[in-house]
Amino acid sequence: MAFSCSCEQGATLKNAQVSCPSVAELGILTGPARKVTRLPPLPRTRDNHLRHVPLRWVEDADHYDVLVDAISRASVSLWIATANLKDVRLEAPIGSAARARRRYVSIAERFEELLARGVELRVLHGGLPSQPFRDALAKRSRLSPVESWLRQCPRVHLKMVAVDGADLYLGSANLTGAGMGAGRRNFELGVCTSDHVMLDAAQRRFDRIWRGRECGACRLRATCPAPLDAGDAKRRE
Repeated sequence: MAFSCSCEQGATLKNAQVSCPSVAELGILTGPARKVTRLPPLPRTRDNHLRHVPLRWVEDADHYDVLVDAISRASVSLWIATANLKDVRLEAPIGSAARARRRYVSIAERFEELLARGVELRVLHGGLPSQPFRDALAKRSRLSPVESWLRQCPRVHLKMVAVDGADLYLGSANLTGAGMGAGRRNFELGVCTSDHVMLDAAQRRFDRIWRGRECGACRLRATCPAPLDAGDAKRRE
């Protein structure tokens, strides 16, 4: 079964409306006789019904533009989920002296600007941040307390950027130089959308992890260095 694509004449994949069949509809060919085995369908929820959704295709170095654009125009909130977190270097803001000197600055500096603008910043990561990133945080007192905007869950492997509750990126790229296309080291794919159903579902999932709502039933909780539900309880006290 092929993917169906609904788009206007002359449109490209970057702005096509794509309707993807489920794994159950595709089926899996197994065994020497090529017998078709169908997986049981996913349980129906309000979020996973088959729908036509407007998408923009993102690949390789395009991810850098998505991130810079998100940071530049976020006015209400910026939520980022990544498995790995490193000190990505970004172009300095337009109009700044650093930009005139063609400087690249630490992403920690751009995060500092977001917080100064009153943007609700949330960065959820899986692995230990790189040492350069931790060093960059230590140099910026205005990023404290770090736990108010940066939290770790070892099970986080999703990659997501949500801007102002209006635009969403989902894909393969981590918040690292390689993930953003530096040096052409990684092949990365993703999509951007403004679909409200996908945005609500993604932010709802993100928020449950952020607040520690998934910690109680987690099999790794006993070995987790800092369960998020424990931290959330302390913040409510």
